[in-house]
Amino acid sequence: MPYPPPPEQPYDPRYEPAATEEVVERTPVRLRIVRTVNALIHLLCAVFALVLAVHIVLVFGEANAANGFAHLISEWSAGVSLGLRDLFTPDSEKFRVFCNDGLAAVIWLVIGAVLTDVITRIGAPGPRRVWYRRRSYR
Repeated sequence: MPYPPPPEQPYDPRYEPAATEEVVERTPVRLRIVRTVNALIHLLCAVFALVLAVHIVLVFGEANAANGFAHLISEWSAGVSLGLRDLFTPDSEKFRVFCNDGLAAVIWLVIGAVLTDVITRIGAPGPRRVWYRRRSYR
């Protein structure tokens, strides 16, 4: 014998289907601008540090100075070396390039980190993110 159907229950709001929620981040225009500027600064400083690192690798590998790529990297690294090309003057050319260009590369990375931190603190004060809940009832 089949079971009888359950009796109908009176309306109880506790047993309503749950609303689906979606957590959404609202990004103000000002915050997007700050993030874009910071990304550009990070990219520029990272490219300068990368050029200096490639120059170090080319010097250690004794690359042909007459080669176009090696000449381009040498000239560009001279421009972004922050005037540190003759800071250390050991006898070995490889060690001199490693110390001077390596220090300049590290300084470029520090400059990028400090600039982006300062821009973030000035351009986007207060809480970093604003979250709210969006509900939809079905």
